[in-house]
This record gives sequence, C-alpha cells and structure tokens, in this order.
Amino acid sequence: QAAVAATNRMEISSSTTATMAKVLCCMCGVLIEPNAANTCSTCLASRSDITRGISTEATLHQCRGCGRWHKDAGKWVACELESRELMGICLEQVSGLKASKTSGQKIRLVDAGWIWTEPHSMRLKVRLTVQREVELGTILQQSFTVNFTVRNQQCLECQAEFRQGTWKSLVQVRQRVSHKRTFLYLEQLILKHGAHRGCLSIETFKDGMDFYFPDKGKAARFVCFLESVVPIKMKTSKKLISTDIKSNIANFKYTNFAEICPLCKDDLLYLPAKLARNLGNIARLVLVKNISNVIHLIDPQTGQTASMTSEVFWREPIRPIVTAARSRMTRYIVLGKEAVFLRKNVSKRAPNRKQRSRLARLTVAREEDLGTNDAQYEEQSHVGYLMKSGDVCVGYDLKDTTLSAEDAETVRTQGGFPDVIVIRKLYGGAANLDGEMDESAIAAAASKQAKNRIWRLQRLDVRMAEEEASGNAKKQVKLAEQQNLDEEDFMREVEADKDMRLNMNLYKAKDTALQTDTDENMANDEEDEDDQQIKLEELLDSLALDAPPDAPNKETAGYAEEGMVMSSMYEEGDRAAKDGIGYVSREDVRNVREKDMRLNMNLYKAKDTALQTDTDENMANDEEDEDDQQIKLEELLDSLALDAPPDAPNKETAGYAEEGMVMSSMYEEGDRAAKDGIGYVSREDVRNVREKDMRLNMNL
Repeated sequence: QAAVAATNRMEISSSTTATMAKVLCCMCGVLIEPNAANTCSTCLASRSDITRGISTEATLHQCRGCGRWHKDAGKWVACELESRELMGICLEQVSGLKASKTSGQKIRLVDAGWIWTEPHSMRLKVRLTVQREVELGTILQQSFTVNFTVRNQQCLECQAEFRQGTWKSLVQVRQRVSHKRTFLYLEQLILKHGAHRGCLSIETFKDGMDFYFPDKGKAARFVCFLESVVPIKMKTSKKLISTDIKSNIANFKYTNFAEICPLCKDDLLYLPAKLARNLGNIARLVLVKNISNVIHLIDPQTGQTASMTSEVFWREPIRPIVTAARSRMTRYIVLGKEAVFLRKNVSKRAPNRKQRSRLARLTVAREEDLGTNDAQYEEQSHVGYLMKSGDVCVGYDLKDTTLSAEDAETVRTQGGFPDVIVIRKLYGGAANLDGEMDESAIAAAASKQAKNRIWRLQRLDVRMAEEEASGNAKKQVKLAEQQNLDEEDFMREVEADKDMRLNMNLYKAKDTALQTDTDENMANDEEDEDDQQIKLEELLDSLALDAPPDAPNKETAGYAEEGMVMSSMYEEGDRAAKDGIGYVSREDVRNVREKDMRLNMNLYKAKDTALQTDTDENMANDEEDEDDQQIKLEELLDSLALDAPPDAPNKETAGYAEEGMVMSSMYEEGDRAAKDGIGYVSREDVRNVREKDMRLNMNL
C-alpha cells in the first residue's frame, strides 16, 4: 500500500508540473513563469537601471614623494597596487553605494574585482556587481565598471620637507678637528643602518653636520644611534615658539648638541701614568686604533690593546701629541723586515700561522732621503706583518719633531721614544704618488686615483650651509681641494683597515677593469700575509635601473622546458628526506672502504654479477691476511626488484598457499615476537655464526 501511495504522489506531481500555468510578459508577450512584476528579465533590466545614482568615475590622490594614498580627513595610507587596502579606499570614493535617507532603497554589493591597467597610466578600473530590489519581491543584479583617475598631491609630511622652518627638533653634531674624516665614517654608518630615515634635511658645516627632524621622537632615536657608534657628550635645550594660555598648549623647538671626542684614528697619544695603569698597565705612548662607542688604543711596539670609555675620556680630556694630519705624516720605503716573537708561556700550545704574533722589526728609509743619504731606521711595528720589501708606508717621524706636551717632549729628548712609528701601508696608486707635490697637485692626483678604484661609497644627500656657500671663488676652490684631500685620506684608511670595512657598504665601481694578480704575484701568494687589502668578495653589486635584461643562459635553457619534471623530482626528494632516505653520490660510493662507514649504510647484492670466490692462493694466505675492512658477502642484503617476475613455486611451501589463515596467524605471532624483542635468524645466518664477536649481539 505504501508503494502504491508513493506512485500516486509522483503521478500527481508530474502532472502538476506539466500543467503549470504560464503568463505572458506585459511588455514583450513572451511566455514566462508568473512573478510579482509579470515581466521577463530582459524587459525588467531595460526598464529598471539599478546602477542609477552610483558614480562610475572618481578621483584618487597619491603622494609622489612617499607613494601613500589619501584616505580621509588628512589620513594617508601606504598600499600596493591592486591590494585589498586600496580596494577599500576606492569603494569609499564611490558615491551611491550607501542607502540614502530620502529614497531608502538598499543596494547590496555582491562582488568587486580589479581590471588590469598599465601601471604608468594613472588610471584604475574596478568591476562592481550590485543587487537591488526593483519591485516587491523582485531583486535585480547588474555589473558595471568604475574608472578612477589618480592625481598627485603631497602629503603633510612631504610638504613639511619643502617648507622652511617646519622642523621641531634639531641635532647638531660637532667635532673640533681640522679634517672631516670622522664625519665621512659617520656618514657610512648612518647609511648602513638607515639612521637618517625621517630626517627632513641635512646641512654640512666646516666642523660638523646638522640634522633636522619633524618631531622630538625621531631626533631622540637618532641621538641614541650616535651614542652607540661614537663617543659623544650631549647638551639639550628648547625654545618657546608659541603658547595658548587657555588650553595650556605650548609649541617648542628642541636643539640637541652632540660633541664628538676630538680623538681620531691614528692619533698619537701620551697617556697620564695613572690612566695607563688603569688600562691594563699599557705603555704611555699609544696609537688610536679605531673609534666606536669606546676609544680603542694599541701600543705600536708591543701590540697590546686597551679600551677607554667616553666617560673616562670626558672626565679628563686628552689631547693628542701628534694628530693624524697629512702634513704630520712621512712616507717611508720598506727595505726589509724580520718577524718578532714575544716570550710566552711555554706550557701553551704552539701558535699556528693565524695565531702567531703580528709584530715585525722593519728596516725603513724616508722616501725623500733616497739618493741623497743612507739614513735607515729599524723599529718594531704592530703592522709589520703587512709589509714586505719595496712597500710604501706612512708614519710619524719623532726624531725631528717637537711635541706640544712638555712631559712627552722631555721623554723624547732623553731617547725614550722610537725614531719612527709606522701607521699603515699604502695600496694601489696612493703608493705611486710623489710626496713632494703641492696641495693642488695632490688633490688632482687624489681625484684621479679615486676614479681608478674598483669600489665606490654611497653618499648622503646633504646641502652646504649658507655661510660657507656664500664665500668668494678663491675660498670655494680651496675648500673643494681640502674636501678632496680629506676624502682621499679616508679612502686610504678604508683600504688599510679590514675591521673598519665591516661597518660599511662598499659597492663595485662601474666601467672599471677588475684588478687581477700577475704571475709574479700568484707565485708570492703563500709568502704574502696581507689580509687587510680589499677583495672582490667584499664588494656589493651596485643597483643599475637602466641595465638591460640578463642574457639567456644556454646551460639552464633545458631546465625551463622541463619545469614540471624537475619540480616533481624535488618533491620526491623532499618526501624521501622526511622518510629518512638519503642520497649517496658515485664519488661517495667509491670511498666506501672502511667498515665503520658501512655500519650506517645498507649494501645490497648486485644482480647478474658472479660472486667472487677465493682462489687456492688466497685460501692459503687467509691466516696471514689481517685485512678486516674488505666488503664480505655476509654484509650484503638481498636487493628488492620491483619489476622482477613472481618467484617460482616452491614445493616445500606449496602447502602454505592453500592455508592462508595459518600464514596470517604466523605473521601475527611474528609481530608480537618483534615487539617483545625476539628476533629471527635464518638458517644461512646460523651456519655463519662462527665468530665470538658476532655471537655477542645474538641470543642463542
């Protein structure tokens, strides 16, 4: 009866569907299913436009300086092209998507997608799909395109950069010295760490630089950076610009004065006796090795080093007895050297080549004395390991120099100081310059030498102060020559100090032939211990935006056509690595000769290979042969051949094939035995159990 009732219901429903009444469209007369409007979809779409009131054109504003987009109420947001954030900004600019209070009709946004446009066309296109109820119970959906025009407009922060007097905080960095090598090094540190971000402008002066910031927080962050890289002394002040008494709001401008210690790299110091004892009992005559947040000192005769903090220096400031100025340095020619090894603890292990002492006794002569007299000097130097015969170096001539400090001058006249203190070695074209040239000729040669270097340095975008830029032409020429000399001296310091280059970014120079070693230099590589010279591996590739695309590589052309094959191979390799399956190359297989290495590997028997049997001669020599590293047949496993035919039926095991339940029970028992630590030994293995060492790992 239930089946008959279900059949009757199916017949009634089918007859009802077949006989459902249809009506004519009130506009075109086409048969349609009845709806609230009694109108077909085509006529309904032509009569009702649901996009009416929605703007199809809008304008977006983008800042050309920082690339941000204007949102609303002075807010600027950084967005990528065709991003979700930019889509939200575009939809806010489309008027008519929100329901108006007068009409009360609600529009539903179904979909929004980007239409590709040229990046430089300053146009954006978005395809929108909306729904709206046109009549009671009738909802219509329609898609349309909205065009956005991109206009350039500066944001508030970029406007402040081009206005005068808009800064809120100023950081003045000063150093009371006659050169600007310290600021050239500080400039490279700022570029490497990006500490100048957020700075409105930078001005340069004769003895320092000024950094202008839009707020107090960015200036405080820059001051913290200065304290971490150079020893400074800070002073802070503020100036009242305006005030509002009613709201108790005041506008201030802050000024931070940072004074860098007047000591520079390669300055010669004569320490007070008490300070020398506190610094590890170092000698009083020391050189400034380098400057960081502390002052690093080194004894030029013994190589002993010490560090002096900025607090100790500012408590009792020390002036150098000889400054590292070009006029105070003398060029010397190295005539010979002899290694010096200081007495050390004999119980320690002998130092290797990298750990041995870097001291050497140099025989040098002044470059200007060659050909006129035979004056030579033999002094011990901390940079002697870099020198070899014929090299050019610079140093201080203390024999004919009058020192400013009275106690140091007294010690010098009594013979307590060495005659020569070698500072560093000269590299490249700097060693070929004539030391007797005048300043203008040296500046021209230095400018030419800078162009021939294979490396370049990045520079900050700074402007010269008005009081220095307003000088006469003669003063400007002299200032430019002094700037070129300072830059050349700084370049020489960079070339001779590997530790200094670690804090800088050196870039490869364009259109410069790479310097290659000649056969003579290649022959002397083992004897040359100079590790301070700039190498090609230290240089970074400079960014060339106008460079052509890379040429196709013939060796890798085949991989582009077999991308899917290589991808599948990589995926299989990843899965094998997760499963603990490693890969062994052919070279590694050839090296499998030791028994200890074979313990971590599975070696399989080779197919179609005759087994090697011992001859009568080898059998006779078995007792004398003590080689236990040779691969034996007992170590090999039977290889698994997936494509091999099925094994031939064995008469002994033919009965088991008919008894599947019996075999299954045997496998279950084997699994339980394996969990209990009971192993299985085949008959062949039992026959080979002849050695005591093999039986130790088995339970008999």
